[in-house]
Amino acid sequence: MIRVLIVEDEKPISNLIRLSLTKEGYHCVCAFDGGEAADLLERESFDLILLDVMLPEVDGFELMEYIRPMEIPVIFLTARDDVADRVKGLRLGAEDYIGKPFAVAELLARVDVVLRRYQKCDMVLTAGGLTIDTGSMQVWREGREIALTRTEYELLLLFVRNPHRALYRETIYERVWGGEYPYGSKAVDIHVQRLRRKVGWERELQAVNKVGYRLFV
Repeated sequence: MIRVLIVEDEKPISNLIRLSLTKEGYHCVCAFDGGEAADLLERESFDLILLDVMLPEVDGFELMEYIRPMEIPVIFLTARDDVADRVKGLRLGAEDYIGKPFAVAELLARVDVVLRRYQKCDMVLTAGGLTIDTGSMQVWREGREIALTRTEYELLLLFVRNPHRALYRETIYERVWGGEYPYGSKAVDIHVQRLRRKVGWERELQAVNKVGYRLFV
């Protein structure tokens, strides 16, 4: 399981990040100041660090100097969003720099991109008789490749990474299409029906009344 260290002194923001990443299957540990984060890094190993800049005791830029030799990817999360700070953070070795306030969907996408860059995500997934190569974006069933559109592929990954969880249409649309769910849109339903037929999940990919869909595999 991917382990993420969240270094953020504002507890509401820290909790939001932790809950969002936990729902995606990440194991999260929280630190609320730079000193506490340094202690955790001495005792435990992490695959990714989400790091605020304005921290008590040791600020994020100072902590980054400590982290850099460990070669752990870092994403800065901060209200200090001017160009000079972005440049400083990136030159210190951060992989990305996200200004507050941020959309959770954007954070999750950037986390995924950084982990893929470091090849820390599972490259091959299996579920419901399917084999999914996330590196090449190819899908097979019993040795036969299944041709999916980009949207169908992203939809498939969302369900595979959230098994047994009822996903609202609004959530599905936001994560796969991006942006706000258009009221009355049938895009999710149409694409789910097509995906079911293509991968043979007529029973596994179930509709949840007045909610959306859930995958049982």
